[in-house]
Amino acid sequence: MAQPGVRVAVARYGRRMTTCERCEFDPAQWNERDATRTVMHTDLFLDLWLADTPPALMRRFDARRADVVAAVEAAPDPTEGAHHLWHGLVSIADQRRIADDAPPSSTGIVAGLHRSDGGVPKLAIDEATVGVRGVDGDRQDARLHHGRPWQALCLWSAQVIESLAADGHPIAFGSAGENVTIRGLDWGSMRAGGIIDIGGVRCQLSAPAVPCKKNAQWFSDGDFNRIHHHNDPELTRWYASVLQPGSVSIGDEVTLSP
Repeated sequence: MAQPGVRVAVARYGRRMTTCERCEFDPAQWNERDATRTVMHTDLFLDLWLADTPPALMRRFDARRADVVAAVEAAPDPTEGAHHLWHGLVSIADQRRIADDAPPSSTGIVAGLHRSDGGVPKLAIDEATVGVRGVDGDRQDARLHHGRPWQALCLWSAQVIESLAADGHPIAFGSAGENVTIRGLDWGSMRAGGIIDIGGVRCQLSAPAVPCKKNAQWFSDGDFNRIHHHNDPELTRWYASVLQPGSVSIGDEVTLSP
């Protein structure tokens, strides 16, 4: 019998796997390395998903945070630890919404879609089929820092890219590796845990995308860290996990909802 709160799926090789109905965690999509490297950053994820929480509400989360950390540390294997972490993060996001601590809804459009066979820049396409692991046909050269389920899509703002280009940087849509370039959203209001619908795809923002030296070529002074979220959260790219696969085309509506 499956445990309450999970639905049972059959993996490719007939192994029974469970997908959590609350946080959409699917063990079949995780390997040991991805799970291990994710739980290594438990505190960082909690910091991101609790960012900007009002002090009175944050006090309510102190015990919840401690419970998540304890569950991750007590897990018998990395994949179960990753599930405990993700379940806790989604629970925090839900509680923040209930407490009316969420950014306002906003809408935009898909201004660009991109994929590559590895490396940057990613190449423009008119439409994309998106699964739980991201855009079909897209891959990374090295998966040490890429390719986890919470990194299924990389999103960026058309306005940010155009502003950087106007300042003299040789950057364009897809240069820095985003899959979806979005026009119209207030990029400064993006927050981990937020739900974003892109065409027929529903996603959940998971974490800012940390830039690497491969992106130095897109900046006139080579300073790729100007788009690091620690330096300017309004310029950063965002990773998202895919909750509902589907298709996306240029011009599709994008909705960020609390």
